[in-house]
Parts: sequence; structure tokens; C-alpha cells
Amino acid sequence: MSRIKEASLAYCEKDDRIAAVSYFGTYAVFFAALIGATLLWGQWLAMAPLVVIAAFSGVRLYVLQHDCGHFSLFSTRWGNIWAGYGLSVVTLTPFRAMQYNHNLHHANVGNLDDRETGEVFTMTLAEWEAAPWHRRLWYRLYRNPFIMIPVGGLFVYFLRYRWPKNAAHVGWKGIAIHNLLVLGFFGGMYLGFGLPGLYTLIAVAIVSTWIGVFLVYLQHNFEDTHWAHKPELDFETAVLKGSSSLDLGWLWDLGTGNIAYHDIHHLNPRIPSYRLRKCHRDLRDIMQPDLIGWRDAFRSFTLKLWDEEAEKLVPFPKAREKRPAILPAE
Repeated sequence: MSRIKEASLAYCEKDDRIAAVSYFGTYAVFFAALIGATLLWGQWLAMAPLVVIAAFSGVRLYVLQHDCGHFSLFSTRWGNIWAGYGLSVVTLTPFRAMQYNHNLHHANVGNLDDRETGEVFTMTLAEWEAAPWHRRLWYRLYRNPFIMIPVGGLFVYFLRYRWPKNAAHVGWKGIAIHNLLVLGFFGGMYLGFGLPGLYTLIAVAIVSTWIGVFLVYLQHNFEDTHWAHKPELDFETAVLKGSSSLDLGWLWDLGTGNIAYHDIHHLNPRIPSYRLRKCHRDLRDIMQPDLIGWRDAFRSFTLKLWDEEAEKLVPFPKAREKRPAILPAE
């Protein structure tokens, strides 16, 4: 066991009191902000901050559901399972499918031979250069942040998660029930508050998807990330170098459940979200992480392709300039 992994074990202890405060407290903030924004419908300047608070609370609830998928939020397995199901309607994400697909992602992080388990697909520079024009066009659109964040977020959370990847492995009946409960949640907001309630919930969900996709992209897409083919792929190098350490401030960590410290999470997913920040800060001397601030975070969206020779994520290559034809001497 590596020195970093061994040191991280001290932060795996579960505290059901902290977990319950995080779980029910985030739920309370979410619904208070959601209903408050609904009651202020039409007063846009007063309503907007509450929509943002509700959206961040929704992202935090998703992170808590993700914790439950790793059995790392509460101390008991069944406590995590039921808590995960309890969060799935608000997050629009079926719990078992999320758990199954996310565990595949953890098992294959940094693996160039199994990129379909990643949350954001990445082409290599060599694949780009060999690709036909229509595949390049698709990939350009896919990696465009002005498409990926708004359109991708809506597609994934509103449409794709109604029948997620590997749905057959986790059971279609559970996903069907989940979809009915999601419909009931939206219907309940309409019955309770009319169209303002429904529209506010949709607005909160949309902003949540924007934050979520922004965060998911940054977790593994930055200049000095790491990809390799097996058997050369080393797990610890893949998770520590291939997962980001975001330093975007305390408020960001609060609103996103500390998932910004994604490198230590991938090394040891048993660490609860309420201990990730402290663990990361305590182990920085031995981890030596490359911290990513806001400037580098936005710059990461200009990086599109994995250059296997340079071992860096790079932008699209510039179009080759046309050279003037050399006329034969008379």
C-alpha cells in the first residue's frame, strides 16, 4: 500500500450525526430556496439568488447520492442504500444505475482502452488526425463548452437518465418507478404552486445541470491529466495525476460537497465527502497536487485531445496554412 493511500485511511471513519446533518440540512436548504424562489416568481432580481442556492443544493445532494453509491456517507450499507434512493428523485438520477456506472468509471480511470466508462469522452491526437470530417465535426460540437454545458446537461439529466447506460444490468422496473416518481415530483410542484412552481423547479434543475457538467468536465480534463494503455497504466498514477485538485474557494466546496478534491476521492472512495477537504489539505505535503484555480479551470475548456507523445491534454491543432505553389524555373 502506498504512503498516500495508507495516510488516507485515517479519514474513512463514518459519523452518522455529521452525515444526517449534511443529508437533511442540504434537503432543507434545497426546498427552502426552491419554494422561496417560487413565491417570488416574477421578481427576477430577488428570485435569482434563491434559484442559484437551490441549484447548488441540488448539486450537493447529487454528491451525497454519489457518496451513498460508494457506501461512504453513513456507517451502514443499508443506510447508504436507502439514503441514495431517497436522493434520486431530486437529483433526477436513478441510484442503482448511477452506482453501477460510476463504479465502472472508478475501475477504468485513465485507461485509454476503456474510455466509454468515462463521464466525458476524450479522443487522442492521433485519432483526431485519422478521423473523417464528420467525426471531427461531431467531436468539435461535443467538446464545445457552449454546447456541452447547456445542451449536454439537459440531455443527460432530463433525457439520458430516464434510461441510463447499463439499465438492463440494474433492472428496468426500478428505473421505470424512478421515472414515475420524478414525474410525480414535477407534478407535485405544479399542483402545489401552479405554473410558477413548475417553471421554478425546471429553472433550478437546469442551473444544477450546468454546474454539474462544469464540475464533471474539470474532474479529469486539464492539461497535466493522465491517460495510458494497459498494462503500462499504473492505478495510483492514473487516479492522482488523472483526477483534478480544484481550488475554487470554500463556498464552492460547500456547494459541491468537497468533490473538487477528486484525486484523493479516486484514490480512496471510502472517505466521506465531509472529510475530503480536511484529508486533502492534511496530505498535500506528501501528495504534492497541482492545484487548479479559476483561471486554469476556464482554460481547461480549450483543451480537447490527449497527446500521447507529449502526455498532455492539448487544444485542437491549428489548420495548416496553405503554402504557395513553387513554380518551376523558366
